[in-house]
Amino acid sequence: MLKTFKIGGIHPAGNKLSAGKPIEKLPLPKIVFIPIAQHIGAPAKPIVQIGDKVKAGQLIAQAGGFVSANIHSSVSGTVKKFAPAPDSGGYPKQCIVIEREGDEWEESILNKEENGDALDSKTIIDRIKQAGIVGMGGATFPTHVKLMPPPGKKAEILIINGVECEPYLTADHRLMLEKGEEIIKGIHLLMKALNVKKSCIGIENNKQDAIKHLTELTSGDPEVTVVPLKMKYPQGGEKQLINAITGREVPSGALPIETGAVVSNVGTTFAVYEAVLKNKPLFERVVTVTGKRLSKPSNFLVRIGTPIKELIEAAGVSSIEGGKVICGGPMMGRAVNSTDIPVSKGTSGVLLLPEEESKRGQEQDCIRCGRCITVCPMGLEPYLLATVSLKKQWDVAEEHNVMDCIECGSCSFTCPTNRPLLDYIRQGKKNVGGILRARKIKKQ
Repeated sequence: MLKTFKIGGIHPAGNKLSAGKPIEKLPLPKIVFIPIAQHIGAPAKPIVQIGDKVKAGQLIAQAGGFVSANIHSSVSGTVKKFAPAPDSGGYPKQCIVIEREGDEWEESILNKEENGDALDSKTIIDRIKQAGIVGMGGATFPTHVKLMPPPGKKAEILIINGVECEPYLTADHRLMLEKGEEIIKGIHLLMKALNVKKSCIGIENNKQDAIKHLTELTSGDPEVTVVPLKMKYPQGGEKQLINAITGREVPSGALPIETGAVVSNVGTTFAVYEAVLKNKPLFERVVTVTGKRLSKPSNFLVRIGTPIKELIEAAGVSSIEGGKVICGGPMMGRAVNSTDIPVSKGTSGVLLLPEEESKRGQEQDCIRCGRCITVCPMGLEPYLLATVSLKKQWDVAEEHNVMDCIECGSCSFTCPTNRPLLDYIRQGKKNVGGILRARKIKKQ
């Protein structure tokens, strides 16, 4: 019997239109807008000046704190200016703007992989830190921080997230098919960094080719196991994946390490392989560009900082009229009002939804059906959290664990009265989060 998480979940249509499309390199952009904050934590601090010549892979902004990440140039060329560009949430974020001139890489990036057998945990973690690796499933938490559990906590198992349960997206699926051997090497590097002897690769059952491929690659490996999972959204969430594979539950307000598990996305794991064994920083990633009206749904290898309009054009769309452009997938992604948004380390997909699929139904009063409670994978009461957030009752929202919401959108998806529950809950989380931060500062 296939494993899955125990609480809630929904089954949206997969729409994996680009699953059979091999990864192809997107032509290099003429200019890139590289955000200095592509991660959870403090923004990086620029170390280049206007007029500086840089190479692809060169450090251009240093981590601004322990929870932060280095930023590297994705092209060779000239630093033209420092200017804001919109992010996927519509907010302007400071960027280093570089005009490309050729494609010269840093000499330290290796053409052949290094033998990593002699590398110890500290060296692996340091190389990951220097390369600016972050969680590439969307959370963008700095990977080197995740590999250093707090005092008193110890990792027992490494879980590799190959679920990709978000509809339409196929970047991780293609990576598993095309870079399976490298991902396995990345897994062993992460295991050595964490000093664990067991790893599981969780893959949903709609990716039979990936399950078969990675099972064959690990057939003689007693430390790595491929775990086929039942299809259920949002199984790619860390807490849901841990529950599906280990049966353990992450306590409210706690981190996954409380269960003895560390989770790494397959894209992150591949980036770890490149960083540790090839000395290649994270300056490009695979992005799915998809939608039912695209003539060429694709999986592109894209340089960080490339405007998403160039991906859309390469996928066969010359003009966008009506509908929505979404950074990410339809469940957790965000609709954007500009295609000038640059690709960042956390950009997994660009989705074009036609107008008939992107229109919201007329909102009606809640009928107390309880469906949102049934599908919530965190065991929350979305209807209540949405209501108290609308009424600005932040104390009630905090009491009912609004901060535990993973923003999966299952509640909005299933609501028969078209209430935008997640929109309201996000506002509640934002305000309660601010209150909690202020309270913490006051105690210091």
